[in-house]
This record gives sequence, C-alpha cells and structure tokens, in this order.
Amino acid sequence: MLARQKIVANYSDVAKLAKKYHQEEKAIVLTQGSFDLVHIGHGRYLEKAKKYGDVLFVGLDEDKKIKARKGQGRPVVPEKERLEMLAFFSSVDHVVLKPFQAPKWQLIKLIKPAVLVCTRQTYNATQLKRLNQICGRVVVLPYQATTSTSAKLRRLQLDFVNRFSELLSQKIDQAVKQVLSEMKK
Repeated sequence: MLARQKIVANYSDVAKLAKKYHQEEKAIVLTQGSFDLVHIGHGRYLEKAKKYGDVLFVGLDEDKKIKARKGQGRPVVPEKERLEMLAFFSSVDHVVLKPFQAPKWQLIKLIKPAVLVCTRQTYNATQLKRLNQICGRVVVLPYQATTSTSAKLRRLQLDFVNRFSELLSQKIDQAVKQVLSEMKK
C-alpha cells in the first residue's frame, strides 16, 4: 500500500475500516501521539506496537493540541507532514489525524482496539483501568530511545544559547578594548 493511501481522512472512514477488520476477526492495535521530529525511538515504538496485532492504527495529534500541551514553537513539523512521515513506516497500516476538539478517547471508543499501546506517561492508573474496559488490553511500552524530541529541542536551544553567549562575550570584550584604546589616544 502506498504511504498516502494509509492516511485516513476522517473518523467516519476510520469507523468503516475498524468495522471491516472486526468482521474479519483481525486484531486491531491502536497507538496515539505527537510524533514530532520523527526519530529512531518512534520507529522502534511503532514496530513493537504492530507486533501486538494484525493492523496498526496511529492516531496523530493535531497541531493545535500539541501547541496547547507543549507550548509555542511546537510542533516543529506540521501535521500534514507528520501524517505522511508516519505512513511511510511499514509497521503502520493507517494514520488518522485526531482533531483538537474531539471528545476524550473518541478514537479509542470508535476503533475499540484489541490492544491499545501507550507509554507510561500517557495515562494514570485510574485511566488505565477504564481503558481496559474499552479495549481488549492496554500495553505500556517504555521509551524506545534515550532522548525524546522535547529533550533534543532543549539541547539544541541550550547549545544555541551557549554559543550565542560565547560569541556575544567575545564581541563585547573586543568593543571594550577598542573603546579603551580610543580613550587613551
């Protein structure tokens, strides 16, 4: 299947696909997230998620949702590009954009996956119990890389600030020396 064919346009199409897979008795796996600045951890995570069933759906957070949760400057990669990037993973069967205003857990309730895959920060213990009533099973995976996208961005910002400070200090030092030299004349 071509990457763009994996992108599901809306929730009504998701419902039709999920119904078809349920009728075929295929185990549907669902995972969700931002997937901003896709990295090796994302690839490993999606590959592991797929192993829990026959069909992997990925719910992708809309830009507005990420901005509200992670602040200005996020996401780095716009939703249309993130949708397409995820569709290129061989482990991913379908990608769907999760609207910012969608009711909580709407996609989960719509798909009713055999397995919901998440990370430990996604849901608390009470939520996990409730989700187990909607899904056949909830699997919590550890992070699959040593640094997250947010950590990588912080590192880039700190590197920039340190380099900028260093260059600024050099320029100030040069300017002070020049002024003092001119004052001596």
